[in-house]
Amino acid sequence: MNGFARREFQLVLLRRMADYQPGLVEDAMRALGADRTEMRAVNARWQRILRSRTFLRGRRRYEAVLGPPAGGADRPIGDVTCAVAWWPPLPLWPGLRFEIMMGPDGSVMHEWLVRDDGVPVPRLETVDDLVPWSCVAGDVDARFGAVAHQDGEVPGRWHATLDGPDGTAYVAHFVWGLLQAVVSV
Repeated sequence: MNGFARREFQLVLLRRMADYQPGLVEDAMRALGADRTEMRAVNARWQRILRSRTFLRGRRRYEAVLGPPAGGADRPIGDVTCAVAWWPPLPLWPGLRFEIMMGPDGSVMHEWLVRDDGVPVPRLETVDDLVPWSCVAGDVDARFGAVAHQDGEVPGRWHATLDGPDGTAYVAHFVWGLLQAVVSV
């Protein structure tokens, strides 16, 4: 695939996160030995892959980049059963794995970082504990209960409205499932 692999895939994930957490993204790029120019080039190449009529689709696209999945399962979503596949944790986010959910036709419906099995959830007693890159959407759902999710303005982003213990409403912003920011509304 002309050099596109796990390292480059992490740069693709970082590209969307840079709008919320430029400092954390800069540190992560340094850890990968990359700069903004390389991140933009890798992202442009990934976008070409996504739009290509000839490149692999569905799960096979991710297998070409990340290798064979570490596991998979069927997950019922309403009246539909979706297939889920996941890969071992990426070096930038130890304890989190990348997961895709596919519809009955094999198309990827959802992709995100989730907490790996057996990795403890960070302490999330109050909204103040919701620190950028400290938790994933599932952690927030488990701790704050009735969380209302909304699609974001671009793929890979979404928002969740939750109520703090004092009744204040907050919006948590996620990119690829990883918490980026929390603001009161």
